Amino acid sequence: MQKTAYITGASSGLGAEFARQLAAQGYNLILVARRLERLETLAAELRQKYHIHAEALAADLANPADVARLAERLAHDENLALLVNNAGFGLNGPFAQAEIERQLEMLDVHVSAAMRLTRAALPGMIARRAGNIINVSSLAGFIPRGGSATYGATKAFLNSFSEALQKELKDTGVRVQALCPGFTYTEFHDARAVAENFKRAEIPRFFWQNADEVVRASLAGLGSERVIVIPGWRNHLLKFMSQNKLVLSLLLAWRQARRRKLAQQSS
Repeated sequence: MQKTAYITGASSGLGAEFARQLAAQGYNLILVARRLERLETLAAELRQKYHIHAEALAADLANPADVARLAERLAHDENLALLVNNAGFGLNGPFAQAEIERQLEMLDVHVSAAMRLTRAALPGMIARRAGNIINVSSLAGFIPRGGSATYGATKAFLNSFSEALQKELKDTGVRVQALCPGFTYTEFHDARAVAENFKRAEIPRFFWQNADEVVRASLAGLGSERVIVIPGWRNHLLKFMSQNKLVLSLLLAWRQARRRKLAQQSS
């Protein structure tokens, strides 16, 4: 069987890195995102470099019609070997002051779309007794934090959903993974809705990873029994620190001091 991988949110960041690493492994690719021009550029690059089939498919996963169209393709693709539910975005700020429409859109993209696409992919995978699904989650799913209440909640859902789903899929040949990266150098933190209340320099460089490290850890994890994949020991340390109240207080105090210092330097 010629292996095909579907990647949502493939136009940049982790999605684009998944595309590059999977193309290098010989996968054919269906690249899904809203920004068609970027997808077409990436698809052309991967076709030329790796001699695989790469198709750009424009879709907005907050739009039920687009999700249904993609689900239909997944359900009937006999070469489907991997689905990467990576599409998503961040919002920063108090929930009580947020636009509820934008919060609900996040729920649609992170939760509803991932569920629908997974449900479409599974019957064929189970019948073939082979396949993998990667739900791109986040360390935020373990760490409830003010300022991103909806984001963290959607990631907590993906973690729980993935773990429960893997129990249902025992002995089917199908594996489910929840990938939980921490701070990663991508365009995610450059988006206006995130950048207005977040500065990269407030977080020690020690805790940042590159996208290629995160994706390598994810793909390596497919060969294990782990459902929750936290890439790199630094992120395991960050998870421990964030869940320890004393250490978290010290970390937040350091961040506040760092924020004041950066403000003084820019003034």
